[in-house]
Amino acid sequence: MAKTSDFYTDSSSPFLSPPNTHPYSAPPPPPPPPPPLPSYYSAIPTSPSDTYIFLPVRFCLRRRRSLRFRSPCSSSSFLTLSLLSFLLLSVFFLYPSDPDLSVARLNLSRFHVNTSPAVALSISIGLDLKIRNPDFFSIDYSHLNSTVMYRGRRLGSVTSQGGHVRARGVSYVQAELNLDAVRIIDDVFYLIEDIASGLIPFETQTEIVGDVHLFFLNVPVQGKISCSVGVNPQTQSIIKQDCYPV
Repeated sequence: MAKTSDFYTDSSSPFLSPPNTHPYSAPPPPPPPPPPLPSYYSAIPTSPSDTYIFLPVRFCLRRRRSLRFRSPCSSSSFLTLSLLSFLLLSVFFLYPSDPDLSVARLNLSRFHVNTSPAVALSISIGLDLKIRNPDFFSIDYSHLNSTVMYRGRRLGSVTSQGGHVRARGVSYVQAELNLDAVRIIDDVFYLIEDIASGLIPFETQTEIVGDVHLFFLNVPVQGKISCSVGVNPQTQSIIKQDCYPV
């Protein structure tokens, strides 16, 4: 027994410690949790209070002012365009145009070929001319001139008096072309061939010259029509006729 007490009482050994004579005790409590971090977002309240938002009205006022200042300019531009359109339409419809000519009747009253002492032609052609005025103003034509040609060469012409055609109206004019013993010198051989073939070609050109009274202005106008006529020398009649404006 003495040996045992000596063994435990020897405290000089670093590997030996005296036995624990105290009763069993609980472990120390854990450390308290750290405080919560600060929140940067707050929850939206379920019943928010009444909120009023004020918006600047300066932009709206500027826009209204700009519209207010633009409206006279836009209306004046619209009036200017309307006036120009009206003037262009007025010029298009009211500006004078040339009268329309057409042949209502063309007849051959006399035709004769002289062979002595020289080759010559005697011809009389009656012409009824229709003049239509497409303008909104009347036409006063000073004269009417009719010419007869054979193979591009002028044989003779006749001039008649002028007349009056009312606005948007129609007038008829009669002209008589009488040629007596007109010598054919350069085209004698062509004339002989045409007589032998039974068809002599002639051309007639009729022209009127006048003025359209446009308010205080006199605008010159003219109309011209040409006809190709084929005459049978045996029957002394027109067997071919083609008229067209020039």
